[in-house]
Amino acid sequence: MTEPLIYEISRPGRRAVSLPACDVPATPLPAGCERADLPLPEVPEVDLVRHYVRLSQMNHGIDTGFYPLGSCTMKLNPKVNEVAARLTGFAALHPLQPENSVQGAMALMYELQEMLAEIAGFAAVTLQPAAGAHGELTGVLIMRKYLYDRGETQRDVILVPDSAHGTNPATTSMSGLRVVQVSSDARGNVDLDVLRELLARHGPKLVGMMLTNPNTLGLFDEHVAEVVRLVHEAGGLMYGDGANFNAILGIVKPGDLGFDVMHYNLHKTFSTPHGGGGPGSGAVGVSAALADYLPGPIVAKSEADSLYRWHMPPRTIGRVKAFYGNFGVLVRAYTYLRMLGAKGLRAVSENAVLNANYLQARLRGVYPIPHGDRTCMHEFVAQGILKDAPDIHTMDIAKRLMDFGMHPPTVYFPLIVPEALMIEPTETESKETLDTFVDVMRQIAEEARTEPELLHDAPHNAPVKRLDEVKAAKDLVLCYAPGCG
Repeated sequence: MTEPLIYEISRPGRRAVSLPACDVPATPLPAGCERADLPLPEVPEVDLVRHYVRLSQMNHGIDTGFYPLGSCTMKLNPKVNEVAARLTGFAALHPLQPENSVQGAMALMYELQEMLAEIAGFAAVTLQPAAGAHGELTGVLIMRKYLYDRGETQRDVILVPDSAHGTNPATTSMSGLRVVQVSSDARGNVDLDVLRELLARHGPKLVGMMLTNPNTLGLFDEHVAEVVRLVHEAGGLMYGDGANFNAILGIVKPGDLGFDVMHYNLHKTFSTPHGGGGPGSGAVGVSAALADYLPGPIVAKSEADSLYRWHMPPRTIGRVKAFYGNFGVLVRAYTYLRMLGAKGLRAVSENAVLNANYLQARLRGVYPIPHGDRTCMHEFVAQGILKDAPDIHTMDIAKRLMDFGMHPPTVYFPLIVPEALMIEPTETESKETLDTFVDVMRQIAEEARTEPELLHDAPHNAPVKRLDEVKAAKDLVLCYAPGCG
């Protein structure tokens, strides 16, 4: 039996809450805040609770099933981290409290800054940016201001490989700079011949290069040292997109490779659920030459009295977010690092890489895998192109996976791979789960040949069937109510 929708059972006068009598002077809402034409449902508490519980049960999350979303690292988020973030001494703080009343929180932030700097080989870190793309913007603005202060105001070009994350070119444009794309070679690395040609053409105008490494093909660039050297010789800076940092923890320090700036996705690599758009934290690490340009305030420790104080770097690009960043995410990341330690972090990457290579090996020959002859890192890219099933596409495979209780991988990205399926199993999945995924992917490949309509009509078991996604993007329906459209 289908449960009635909340708007259908609404009746005037029903209430889901009982508020105590107001014990302070009443203040009217500002003009325009109250809308008589807003048809909010009026229901009792039990119906309201059931409504939201039903909605929650329609969601797929890492706690309910396999979630191999490539380049997003949807791994287990240990519950101890959630407990730590909810401790009253953290959760009940106010950002305007005086320094002497939040020394514990500031100590956590300071130690987190120091740990992140050590892990990636940087001199200093800011925790202020609220997301990965926000960290990118912060890093590129730091690069631009550093070069401007050196009098090199003619520099306005950022090189971005075609295997980069899509936010890289967007970040460049938002920073007022120009994007120049660098193509990949046959092995999935930055094409050095193309890079040299572009540097010869744009060298005097070069701000730097944004390199995702491992890249979105799931490959560690075999030329990374040479790429860094060439960019530095041209007077540019190297930006590291740290979204795939989960693959190299405790193994490679980007700062030691010569990167000048890198953002960390604390909500991917260091544990916080980040589905649905948040919360996030895009901490940024920089070399010693750029430390004075970090956004602030950041936490500094006084040598005189060992107290923590807010510090604004002398050449700062200014604030990039209100207050001090998404503090709850910082608590989770700190707890994650303390629980694992140095050996644990390295084990994270080793197991993430092992799991990805296991899946790649078991699916090789079932689905095309560009660069499948190389050892991948934490993820790999397959293709939804099947012999003897020409009418089946990546979207059909992705939708059919939902019928088996599995979240689809990232689809149609990276753009340089036709019909891409970017698969990231993460380090927290068991061999049994990976084997089940392989079995399902093999079954779907067989169904594509023998029962293609089964895939065309998928998903069959989801609360919402297949949508016209093009129409949905153009014809938005932002509320639910009778007649709302």
